[in-house]
Amino acid sequence: MAEMTYRRLGRSGLKVSVLSFGSWVTFGDQLDTGLAKDCLGVAREAGVNFFDNAEAYAGGRSEEIMGTAIRELGWERWSYVISTKLYWGIRSDVNMRNTLNRKYLMQAIDGSLERLGLDFVDLVYCHRADPETPIEETVWAMSDMISSGKALYWGTSEWSADEIRAAWDIAERHHLHKPVVEQPQYHLFERRKVEREFARLYEDIGLGLTTWSPLASGLLTGKYVDGVPEGSRATLPGYEWLRDALTDPVKNAKVTELAAVAERLGGTPGQLAIAWCAANPNVSTVITGASSADQVRENLKALDVLEQLTPEVLAEIKAIIKS
Repeated sequence: MAEMTYRRLGRSGLKVSVLSFGSWVTFGDQLDTGLAKDCLGVAREAGVNFFDNAEAYAGGRSEEIMGTAIRELGWERWSYVISTKLYWGIRSDVNMRNTLNRKYLMQAIDGSLERLGLDFVDLVYCHRADPETPIEETVWAMSDMISSGKALYWGTSEWSADEIRAAWDIAERHHLHKPVVEQPQYHLFERRKVEREFARLYEDIGLGLTTWSPLASGLLTGKYVDGVPEGSRATLPGYEWLRDALTDPVKNAKVTELAAVAERLGGTPGQLAIAWCAANPNVSTVITGASSADQVRENLKALDVLEQLTPEVLAEIKAIIKS
């Protein structure tokens, strides 16, 4: 397998592996600590140094499982980068859910650190924008979180370009810690934000990207070309909304064409999809997920495909997607 490479997180000095590991659907919902250890161990052995989490994943269980697994693996704290995200909350109180107010943020980070068993996280994100809280209040709270040593860098997830720029400008004006990273969805069928909306932010403010869902919830693996297989994510309770998107005939026809390109490069459709995201120089890292160690290994082989994504191959992929 090709060697892991590392990229700066935007204009910050922090370097993250070009492929990283996230726990969105799997930890707590599908994986226990033992399986999580297997997945994390395989990823780390391959050079992955960034591990993504969120307070809301499995109602806090995901953080607990990842924290316990890392302790049991005996990793030195300096050897990995770990993140969490705050917004949805895990309590029903009015000030503890769907908010980025100062009270919630200051208490939520303490809860995340307790569940992870850490003194600090490397990255903390505002998991969504909050139209009911002034951005200035949120920026001050996030900056204070950094100053207190509970997190080293902060960023946003699924914010608009205008919201990110507003937050950055407030931080600049008041000499506060600025947001350095955005975590948007990005894959072959979801390109607008990364390629168009954020286009000016890379140069203007040095925005880094940790992108999620490179496989479009499995659509780009090709496993839904013939319908929804048993045991797939689309069969999980609460994921019914995925089913229609995953069985879209037009998109699956394009996936079939992409599979031919992947085969020519000695990879799978999924590996091609992950590699394509990583081929964007504005992407700091592509967050991958897996429910088994073998799946982690499969995803990491995208590094081999990435090396073969010449301008000609990328143009061929672009033509398929836009057809």
